[in-house]
Amino acid sequence: MEPGRTLRVELTASTMFRVVLACAAVWLLFVIWPILLVIVVALMIAGALAPPAAWLERRGMRRGLAVAVVFSAVFLGFAAVAALSLPSLAAQLSDLVDRLPRAQWQLADMLQKSRLTAPLAASVRGAQSTQLTTRAAQQLVAYSGQIAEVIAYGVASVFLALYLVVDRDRMRGSLFALIPRSYHVRTSRVLLNLETIVGGYVRGQVITSVAMAAFTFVVLTVARAPHALTIAVFAGLTDVLPYIGGLLALAPAVFAASLQGLPVAIGVLVALVVYQELESRVIVPRVYGHALRLPSAIVMVAL
Repeated sequence: MEPGRTLRVELTASTMFRVVLACAAVWLLFVIWPILLVIVVALMIAGALAPPAAWLERRGMRRGLAVAVVFSAVFLGFAAVAALSLPSLAAQLSDLVDRLPRAQWQLADMLQKSRLTAPLAASVRGAQSTQLTTRAAQQLVAYSGQIAEVIAYGVASVFLALYLVVDRDRMRGSLFALIPRSYHVRTSRVLLNLETIVGGYVRGQVITSVAMAAFTFVVLTVARAPHALTIAVFAGLTDVLPYIGGLLALAPAVFAASLQGLPVAIGVLVALVVYQELESRVIVPRVYGHALRLPSAIVMVAL
């Protein structure tokens, strides 16, 4: 550029319109992301429950009745698990709050015995367990609105999944009416693959989560650690997160086992770490690979 000359950048009306349109799209996506999440969860539920309903339908059962049977069976299963576990969970959480001061001092005494961990003993003793409990209760009350909102979104996802499975043919007809005829065959293949992938992923995740919860419960029960059921349920829920979920479940399990002594805590730690490695390297690739019809190596890379 020659000296003294200025560079002028002019924005055309179409460019400004595109920028405004992009900003509006981002803002709209930020506003409606809960609705999109409800739709995604509903599609996952529908993908997991559609194959059993189709199996019953092939056996001569009407589609509406088959869907009702599948959703009723799943609902009764969750209700039975909740009825068996929630009272025990509530009792164990209450007992955990009562035992927290004594467990705090036991942990501090255990840390005091080693030179490496002795500086941490004073910090553990200085923590006020009553203040922690009160603060946790205050946070629970503060987030009660968000918890109710999540529950409402979950119920909406279940009902949306029910309608998607019941009106499957009508929904597909509406979708095909919106796209050009030349893309109908390709769209049909995509829908079939999505149903297989989503359903397989959900079923694989259920299997691995139940296995993690069962193993954690057995290990803590053998170790006579308190709150085995509560920690096992937490381990099953965190198992949804690949690799990270197992690490999150280690801390409460080892802490509960430490109340029975340091050797017991080390044994529980080793058992859970070995199982988590076995699950991450063997069980998850095999289960997901079978459910998704993919090689185990691709599953490991994806995770």
